Amino acid sequence: MGNHYVYMIRCQDDSLYTGYTTDVTRRIQMHEEGKGAKYTRGKGPFLLEYFEEYATKQEAMQSEYAIKQLSKRAKEQLIQEGKLTNEATKKL
Repeated sequence: MGNHYVYMIRCQDDSLYTGYTTDVTRRIQMHEEGKGAKYTRGKGPFLLEYFEEYATKQEAMQSEYAIKQLSKRAKEQLIQEGKLTNEATKKL
């Protein structure tokens, strides 16, 4: 696989943020430092809820767009389904 990831983090206010990165650990650190995205500023600490790896940036960006179109309920369902496959690697 490539090093292209789509991730979802849960903010302190229980909202979800979806993003793209090539390094999930570094990206979450950026969010924690207030440098990740305007939306997440001041909403930490964050919990990594979901991530998926893609072979190409294009695939990852398409997935990020699709996830962002989902309702919060659908995102929560994706997180629940993803936990079955991501549990072992969630501790990046």
